Amino acid sequence: MNIIYIHTHDTGRVISSYGYGVHTPNYQSLCEESLLFQNAFSVAPTCSPSRAGLLTGVFPHQNGMLGLAQRGFSLDKELHLAHLLAENGYRTALCGVQHEIGYYTSHEMAIGSLGYQEDLSGDHSNYSEKNLIYWDEANADNLVNWLAAYDSEKPFFVSYGMHATHRAFPDEIHEGEDPNYTQPPINIPNNELTREDYARFKTSLRTADENVGAVIEALKKNGLYDETIILLTTDHGLAYPFEKCTLNDSGVGVLLAMRVPDSKQRMKSFDGLISHIDVLPTLCDLIGLDKPEYLEGESFAPLFTGEDYEGDDAVFSEINFHTSYEPVRSVRTKRYKYIRFFDTEYLKVNRSNIDSSPVKEFYAENGLDEVTKDTECLYDLYYDVYEKNNLAKDEQHKNELLKMRNLLKDFMVRTNDPLLKGPIEVQKEWRVNKREAYSAGSKNANDYDSFGG
Repeated sequence: MNIIYIHTHDTGRVISSYGYGVHTPNYQSLCEESLLFQNAFSVAPTCSPSRAGLLTGVFPHQNGMLGLAQRGFSLDKELHLAHLLAENGYRTALCGVQHEIGYYTSHEMAIGSLGYQEDLSGDHSNYSEKNLIYWDEANADNLVNWLAAYDSEKPFFVSYGMHATHRAFPDEIHEGEDPNYTQPPINIPNNELTREDYARFKTSLRTADENVGAVIEALKKNGLYDETIILLTTDHGLAYPFEKCTLNDSGVGVLLAMRVPDSKQRMKSFDGLISHIDVLPTLCDLIGLDKPEYLEGESFAPLFTGEDYEGDDAVFSEINFHTSYEPVRSVRTKRYKYIRFFDTEYLKVNRSNIDSSPVKEFYAENGLDEVTKDTECLYDLYYDVYEKNNLAKDEQHKNELLKMRNLLKDFMVRTNDPLLKGPIEVQKEWRVNKREAYSAGSKNANDYDSFGG
């Protein structure tokens, strides 16, 4: 079967299929014809590490992508899904955003080195930062035309990546997104500034939805829909303080839907734990490809063949570098979340790792510097959905704390996590900010760069 991987930036689970009041009818339609995963998680809450995990089947500290690709971090390219598929008879094409080697200006490097044979992307330099959603649209048009002309006997693998819903959001707010009637994410204060900012996010999301609709319509029109596995996802949570670049569910919880032709799935929505790390082994099983021995994830292909499958017992996520160093690890079971901060000399909010935005400015002007972090956190997700009540020092939960500590330790040992040997040494080829690079009102050039993760 063909495979198409459709992905956005920084969307979390904010589509209508998860109950959000946003205009995403094409997402909704596709999800209704797919299996929707209610508890899917990325392996990292930053762009390059998250994508590298999904596309290699191993964790960032194993594939080399410890930070953002445009900041000098790199992965073992031979592990990339496009490489694997190209070596097994697939025609591979890149359309739009990839973030596994360089970024927008690095498509030439991505062709060949990552395993892509064709680049369907338009020239992004024709668009300003706030108008890159129109680049997404142009790329969707290119992909639609490519699908219409597809006449190869080979199956295809296409990665269609969008800039939406990455910052900077569009200046012009869609007429259907009146800020007066917009409720920002529930963990963000509701005021005029945040409502307007969220209305811009929803404007960006609308464009992503239109592009999804165009691509799905092209698959149907050209007789490819029932010959194509469709993977729909994003990299991590929204670009808001205390979401993206955190290991809370708001940072690593992701939308995930998969449509498999002739599926025998028994349900429309799956509640078990699923990690992005599970996607590659699943695809291998679905197309009859031997799974590489190095894969860390577990295949959830049985869901599409009508077999019983419970999902993962636990999912793991990590932070190493975003714009600055912030070593953090987490393990999540169905009920509990354990987060461990390894940089114990800096237990403050890492301002550099929060994307620049009006909402960040609001927090910076209202005591962001005073917010601290505990060395380790334990949350009971049945009673504390937003992970605000740390139970790590609660005597009644000491057994659960020990269990979660051991789960994380065993994982780190099994995967040869470099943090077991101490802090990760910054290499000369990496561009890493100081943690204090941002302060309220500053225009420091070392603040978050616009084309970040």
